[in-house]
Amino acid sequence: MTRNSGSRFADNAMTAMTRPIPLVLASLAAIFLIAPMAIIVPMSFSTAISFEFPPPGYWTGYYSQYFESHAWLEATANSFVIASGSMVFTLLVALPAAFGFVRYKFHGKSLLNLLMMLPIIVPAVVSALGYYSFLSQIYLVGTRTGMIIAHSVLSIPIALLAISAALKGFDRNLERAAMSAGAGPLRTFIWVTLPVLKPGILVGALFAFLHSFNEAVVAIFIAGRDASTLPKKMFESIRLESDPVIAVVSTLLTGAVFLGVLVSLLCRQRSSHAA
Repeated sequence: MTRNSGSRFADNAMTAMTRPIPLVLASLAAIFLIAPMAIIVPMSFSTAISFEFPPPGYWTGYYSQYFESHAWLEATANSFVIASGSMVFTLLVALPAAFGFVRYKFHGKSLLNLLMMLPIIVPAVVSALGYYSFLSQIYLVGTRTGMIIAHSVLSIPIALLAISAALKGFDRNLERAAMSAGAGPLRTFIWVTLPVLKPGILVGALFAFLHSFNEAVVAIFIAGRDASTLPKKMFESIRLESDPVIAVVSTLLTGAVFLGVLVSLLCRQRSSHAA
């Protein structure tokens, strides 16, 4: 009895000692991920004429330069227009594709699914070169339309995965009940299917928007001067000069990404509560 009590006490002591280890590891990983942002944000308020950390002083002058610069604002506007167009085009393709993959069986389904996933499997540089060769033949290089097409192809797999995941958890008895009450297929889709799938669709749309807004490799190849996006402008600025305005843009983009992730988490929570 004494030996069992001593062994049990040793096990409990060992468990108590090892219990904080996962929390410590998670904290270290979080610090590693947050550290770059903890450097960029103070630098965006720095008074230095170049990148310098820690900042010698603080002001908001570089924020004023960003909001007063025609080049930066034009690149930002292009990013919003291209990302919005890409989001709409992505949903037009990903939504019916998700229904086809989840609800129907057909020959070549696995091969077609692999083809749909290729844009996120193939290296971005290879895809950018392919888009440049293709779009140059139809005179869309350096245009917003060409950028929307290229970014949509890259975003479709991401939106497809998000919508397919929501569709797999959908209870089709809701549709059967609506149809048995006299509703047609279109009315059932609008009033029953779409509201239930709305959180998944919004998550797919959000990820498509953010993916297009933050994409830089393809933009460098095909954006040109007229359709220059914010990531492309940042790359050109850091290559030519150490402009602290880049830290301002990085801070704003980081805040936008955090906001997007927060919205997606809220949508998922609403979806789980509704289920």
